[in-house]
Amino acid sequence: MAVPPKKINHPYPLIDNDPYFGRVLKYFRVSDYATIVGSTAFAPGAYWLMDYCSPAYMSREALRSGMRNCGVIGLTGGFLLAYQRSSYSETPDVAYANADFFPPAIPVVRFWGWTENEREVQMDMREMVDKVKRKEPLYGETSLTPYMQGVAARNSRYSQLMFYVFPWFNLANHDQHGVDTAKYYKAAEEEMERERLTKEGHSSG
Repeated sequence: MAVPPKKINHPYPLIDNDPYFGRVLKYFRVSDYATIVGSTAFAPGAYWLMDYCSPAYMSREALRSGMRNCGVIGLTGGFLLAYQRSSYSETPDVAYANADFFPPAIPVVRFWGWTENEREVQMDMREMVDKVKRKEPLYGETSLTPYMQGVAARNSRYSQLMFYVFPWFNLANHDQHGVDTAKYYKAAEEEMERERLTKEGHSSG
């Protein structure tokens, strides 16, 4: 038997309370990529600036090695931040309403509906309607039993809130995403009916 996820208030439409890793990347905004680039450039730049202001008199090779390491750290941190954002929210009432033990500046993903996500809602509907029309599983093929799908969902749902402790992503296809998928099938039926009527209209004309 599936264990239903905890009901959480969200001011915007819920898209997916446990989005697959690749799906989050596909929905990145330009601002998310800018976050990654900015963080990757900032870390080695800050390292160089600190050495410039207070020289350690290290060799050029040692300085370059340190800057490369900082670049990797900046890239990793920027990616995790962008993934958490996928958007960044600093709205106190939203944060406190959804996480009893987290500060108001906690970043939350757009998929959860905790921050503005109109673009993602439209992308989600388009993606899912296309899958329905192609008769594909909405959340991908899986060899997991229903029980193991539930285990996978419970392990990764809202795990982005704990990125600062341990980065944990959803890498398993499962069917427990907290949304009523009937809306996708209804939208697909309506779209196919419009396409049928349009086709009949052209053929009769």
